Amino acid sequence: MHSFYLTRHTRPERPARRLVCFPHAGGAASFYRGWRQYTDPAVELLAVQYPGRENRMREPLIPTMERLAPAVSEELLALPPLPTVLFGHSMGAAVAYESLLLMERAGSTDVTRLCVSGRGLDTAQDTAPRTDEDVIRAVTSLGGTNATVLDDPDLRELLLPIIRNDYHLIDAYRRADDAPLLRADLHALTGDRDPRVTPGEAEKWRTATSGSFALTVLPGDHFYLVPAAERTVRAALQTVGSLPV
Repeated sequence: MHSFYLTRHTRPERPARRLVCFPHAGGAASFYRGWRQYTDPAVELLAVQYPGRENRMREPLIPTMERLAPAVSEELLALPPLPTVLFGHSMGAAVAYESLLLMERAGSTDVTRLCVSGRGLDTAQDTAPRTDEDVIRAVTSLGGTNATVLDDPDLRELLLPIIRNDYHLIDAYRRADDAPLLRADLHALTGDRDPRVTPGEAEKWRTATSGSFALTVLPGDHFYLVPAAERTVRAALQTVGSLPV
């Protein structure tokens, strides 16, 4: 079966574990390519590629979580069974969470842990449609790679529709009030200077699972995981009992 949503960054001959990474709004699978150098050789590293970017540039963007999460979960369910960790940053945390809910509802037990990064459990978003100027201002305030490329007019013309789509998707998203508890363990990660989510807000993810919970706060802003990539990968993959307090 050909996978549209999953990009393989490593191909272990005998994989023992799988790490699936979900990008932020405006992000792409290549954001996680560098994580190869920090994973054990037996870890299969995959990244979700949302439509409309990189190798899927010609495909239409998906504007709602109700369409995106089922498409991703369907491909994850089709993978060979393997102990799996899902890692999602910012918008990707919400997509990973909703995808895992669908996987567990389908009876899958492969995902042993969900790592949610840079997002609170019920992060309130703007409900009014954002103008292009609003989107650019929001991206710039958070830093990261998208902020600098938007200074280039040609790149802005290419990337702005993608970023706008993703911001509208996550602005409209609301976690269901009656969402069941996850069975998988849950690990929240955040930067200590993230303007979007405080450690206290990240801590609220504890209430979303019947499994164990851990919170890791690393130095940095919303994109703390760029300079702290190695520490982030290690935190995502190490056993819960050995996680730093």
